[in-house]
Amino acid sequence: MDLWTYIIVNQSDLMTEVVQHVALVFQSVAIATILAVGIALATYRSSLTEKIAVNTAGVLFTIPSLAMFGLLIPILGLGAGPALVALVIYATLPILRNTYAGLYSVDSAVLDAARGIGMSRTSVLVKVRLPLAGPVILVGVRVATQMGMGIATIAAYAGGPGLGKEIFSGLARFGAVNSLNAVAAGMLGVVLLALAADAVFVAVERYLKPRSLHV
Repeated sequence: MDLWTYIIVNQSDLMTEVVQHVALVFQSVAIATILAVGIALATYRSSLTEKIAVNTAGVLFTIPSLAMFGLLIPILGLGAGPALVALVIYATLPILRNTYAGLYSVDSAVLDAARGIGMSRTSVLVKVRLPLAGPVILVGVRVATQMGMGIATIAAYAGGPGLGKEIFSGLARFGAVNSLNAVAAGMLGVVLLALAADAVFVAVERYLKPRSLHV
């Protein structure tokens, strides 16, 4: 059986794994975005707290993914739990860094104009600084999503959902009938999902940039 025949025969299971993979990645990125933006907004005025936040996220980011799952499994068990937590941890750093970069990139003249019309510090942050930082933050979210698509495949090691199950299943019975097809189908699915997600982010970035310039 060739690869395309394998995909057609197993399309129901593969589509289920695709949906699970997408849900896992986007849930983790959404949580990481809320977490990272919240941390950045709370700490960007202090260089000390900013360094602590970035360094902490950086240290967690350097832990190899298999080791991360090995640490989380005894605490959270097998399944989607450790997969979601691990992906949130890895997604936080690029979003956090880009949030800081976006907040600092806002033109001081724009901020002075906002203060000049009587806007409070909170209003300036929420209505001016954060919207203008949006495109830069979105780049961090885009990077985190691309990275998450790959790391999510390893979630199968912890019993997590997604296309990693297809890949690990093929590797576990390497040499058996359709084992290579299972690996190839899983890898192809991950690549196509990554390309599709990137195309979506490119479109969103093009839509947001002109709008942000008029905030």
